[in-house]
Amino acid sequence: MNSKSVAGQGLLIHYFGAADEEKLAPAFRSAQNALVAMPEAAIEVVVQGPAVALLAHNSAMAEVIGATIEGGIAVVGCGNSMRTSEINPSDLLPGVVSVPAAVAHLAQRQWQTWAYVRL
Repeated sequence: MNSKSVAGQGLLIHYFGAADEEKLAPAFRSAQNALVAMPEAAIEVVVQGPAVALLAHNSAMAEVIGATIEGGIAVVGCGNSMRTSEINPSDLLPGVVSVPAAVAHLAQRQWQTWAYVRL
């Protein structure tokens, strides 16, 4: 995941919802806008729920997600949501990582003083 940060701080952008490109795309735009405003910050987009399907190889969001990762923003899928949606880690786009449970990952990051935004 993204190793940039100031004193362990970063920004979490959390998307929980439907596998709808029009609803998920704003999370990636917000992350990219935040990176421009805070270039020193570590930024992660954490995707939970049915939307994890949009992190897979056949996703219509592949280009946007690839550009996001290349720009230095981490993209994280919830392992529990992936299992429910029958998505294996090997199905994910290059550079997308998974965590066992998004809720635990979000809590741990917040305990590390990361800021949290839910879209």
